[in-house]
Amino acid sequence: MSKTDDSEELSPLGRGVPQAGVRIANERAVLSLIALMPGSSNADLARRSGLGPQTTSRIISELEDRALILRGQVLRGRRGQPATPLFLNPEGAYSIGIEIGWRHIQVTLVNLSGKVLLHEHRAYDYPDATILFAEIAARIAKIIGGLTSQQQSRFVGVGIASPTAIGRNSEMFAAHPEQRSLWETIDVADRVAADTGLSTEWFNDGSAACWAEIIALPEPRPAGFAYFHVGAYIGAGIIADGRLWEGPTGNAANLGAIMVSDRYGAPSFVHSIASITAFERWLREAGTTPPPGSPQDWDWDALEPHATAWLDDAGRALAQAAMTTQAMVELDKASMDGSMPRSVVERLLERVQYHLALLPVLRSGRPTVAIGHLGAFAAARGAALLPMYKRYFSRAWNHFGA
Repeated sequence: MSKTDDSEELSPLGRGVPQAGVRIANERAVLSLIALMPGSSNADLARRSGLGPQTTSRIISELEDRALILRGQVLRGRRGQPATPLFLNPEGAYSIGIEIGWRHIQVTLVNLSGKVLLHEHRAYDYPDATILFAEIAARIAKIIGGLTSQQQSRFVGVGIASPTAIGRNSEMFAAHPEQRSLWETIDVADRVAADTGLSTEWFNDGSAACWAEIIALPEPRPAGFAYFHVGAYIGAGIIADGRLWEGPTGNAANLGAIMVSDRYGAPSFVHSIASITAFERWLREAGTTPPPGSPQDWDWDALEPHATAWLDDAGRALAQAAMTTQAMVELDKASMDGSMPRSVVERLLERVQYHLALLPVLRSGRPTVAIGHLGAFAAARGAALLPMYKRYFSRAWNHFGA
């Protein structure tokens, strides 16, 4: 999968600076503050961004002319001039996010405020490259065709989230042999762009899910954050210094590949212990056939005592991975989520916290670990959000004034 570099014009800056040639960066700073602190006034934005009142006022007028923000009712009865609260205009922009998963495809339409307007899901045995892209193009065409002409004029583009190595791992899903060579020669973003004529960007599925999760967190958001998603494999992402840590190719946060110890002390990978694929292998070795369909729909009570034993192993591996990540990145928080029922994810979190408390610590201590907010829908939502944030917003919220 290729990762398209941002152009200079779209390079994100956290704090606005009133110099010639940085108009777009200043607009990003102001719009980001409005998104993070809805109801802020002109004076609030000027103070927090570091821009002068006149510069801020001009930017606000331009953003309003482009239908990206809305003015609320004037607030009277305070000291000084009456203040006008400012908000994002939900109808100011739209984007589509698509997750190509190991066993499903999800399609999401969101507006500028991040609200999900449409969500579609289809399960499959494996991502079949011979038919999947025609389906993606048809679904996108249907969604675009259902928008008004005004909404279409405000459409930003398509974000695609997928695992990095679909081809290399295709044999693990009983896929036809040609699938490996097909996936290894397909540039996902280029293919979807060619099929639809729309601007398309690719993101690692773990990074996209991480971005959706950090946006879903309430203020104040952590500047250092790790995200783990238990699916067919372990999807993961890192926020470092308030920015999504993607690396040159978009694959920087493969936390599932962290080396950990299994229950016997032998070295292994988080993928090999904590993933749904690992649990299915566990069941087969125990003489039990894994259930068909999505783990979200499994009867987990019928999988006992294997489910309890696997959740304990998965919790141990994920706790070690969280501690290792803490040693590399100054984490304020980590989230655990998965493509399972909420009750099962809660059991997994309890096991992670239990094993985390048993691990020795040095100076950095243990990270705070909590349950995620979005479950199986995080990657598709993140894929939809990221093109809009790259177009309109600064992507490092911790650089703004308190």
